[in-house]
Amino acid sequence: MRDVAIVADEIHCDLLLDGRQHVPMASLAPEIEQRTITLMAPSKTFNLPGLKCAVGIVPDAELRQRFVAAGADLVPKINLLGYTAAVAAYREADAWLDELLAYLADNRDFLVEQVRTRLPGVVVAPPEATYLAWLDCRGAAPAADDPYTFFLERARVALSDGSAFGPGGAGFVRLNFGCPRTLLAQGLERMRAALA
Repeated sequence: MRDVAIVADEIHCDLLLDGRQHVPMASLAPEIEQRTITLMAPSKTFNLPGLKCAVGIVPDAELRQRFVAAGADLVPKINLLGYTAAVAAYREADAWLDELLAYLADNRDFLVEQVRTRLPGVVVAPPEATYLAWLDCRGAAPAADDPYTFFLERARVALSDGSAFGPGGAGFVRLNFGCPRTLLAQGLERMRAALA
């Protein structure tokens, strides 16, 4: 086995839809746990990104020492407001999170139905987690080559350019459906009109 550390970004781990359960990378086997740095934060789940509160879970003492040394002065220390918000979110917001997950699942289902019935040539696999959906636009003739620019200029809808995620992302866009349903519906209608 090579001396490789695994950095598992599990920041979205609380945003599983349809009752799915998160399986931490480090829990797969003891030898994996000893090589894993797990990164977690309340920022995505509870919309607290500006409060800069995150944790790195590093069970192996030697790997933890290397992790801390690599950060040196580059990683700021936790701030009191971020810590207080994180504790409140994790202790007091279970009901809010349940409502959020139900809302996201409903938005996801609406999005998938709209893409399948109203966006010809666009394909989406129903996301199992988070609020992000990948739209495969390679079969949508007017948008196939550069869907990001096409939808931005023709529909006035700003998506994430799949190409920014590497060569395999060409022809794809990423859509954030973690928004009010009316806004999602407006964006999808603009995309439909642009494709027509």
